[in-house]
Amino acid sequence: MCGIVGLYLKNPALESQLGALFEPMLIAMTDRGPDSAGFAIYGDEVADGWIKLTLRHPDLEYSWQALADELKKELSCEVDWFSNHCVAVFKVHASAEAAEAVIEAFDKDVLVLSAGQSIEILKEKGLPKDIAAKFNLAGMKGTHIIGHTRMATESAVTMEGSHPFSTGMDLCLVHNGSLSNHNRLRMELERHGVKFVTENDSEVAAGYMAWRLQEGDTLNEALQNSLQDLDGFFTFTIGTRDGFAVMRDPIACKPAVLAETDDYVAMASEYQALTTLPGIENAKVWEPEPATIYTWERGQ
Repeated sequence: MCGIVGLYLKNPALESQLGALFEPMLIAMTDRGPDSAGFAIYGDEVADGWIKLTLRHPDLEYSWQALADELKKELSCEVDWFSNHCVAVFKVHASAEAAEAVIEAFDKDVLVLSAGQSIEILKEKGLPKDIAAKFNLAGMKGTHIIGHTRMATESAVTMEGSHPFSTGMDLCLVHNGSLSNHNRLRMELERHGVKFVTENDSEVAAGYMAWRLQEGDTLNEALQNSLQDLDGFFTFTIGTRDGFAVMRDPIACKPAVLAETDDYVAMASEYQALTTLPGIENAKVWEPEPATIYTWERGQ
């Protein structure tokens, strides 16, 4: 099962409403994924030379200030941060590689959920409505967002196993379906230096995309290559710093629908998740074709 939703704003005037527009879309997918839910939101972009890290620690009382002090000491850099429950977003005037090395050496229990100039990933076990309320999704601003509600079939119900997965800078992926060759592909990707923290096949798909981009592919080329290298049934929605992409496998047995107006592009596993969007009655609505890549990006 599982449910996917995405919203890309073409009209900047709506950016202050992004979370409010997206929250009912995510909750509408509860029947497809009641085990856990999450979303990757793009906005609040940091300047060049800075990096934004979404971090998580299992201790609700964890001292994020101690981690910030360590980063300042080891990297002699500026650090800004804020926390929400056991998740914190750090803005660090350093490279992602340098910051993550300090974090791992300081406390191996700190999990990096995402890294980039724009992305923040928030996810948790439980019902989508509870997770949306926990992270105040309705109050969030940004340019675009993708989300997922999970019904676990291939691995345990854990926060780590929930979507989205991010394995590259400002890159994340949500997936509805099942890959049949993910164990073999995982081993191949690990030989190329890709690291995984769960047994989830969707994390393998995210790792594959990050690897192809590191090898020099464009996003479109990486998705084209995935049609040859990934076996199974899948609908992917992928977030990037500038936009998002949607693609279904050549058989396209997993549901998906797209809607576009002058103000936004929206994607969902079921049309019902789009019905609360303004102007949806006049939107162009269609089912994405099999093995066809759909992308929307700023400046496109």
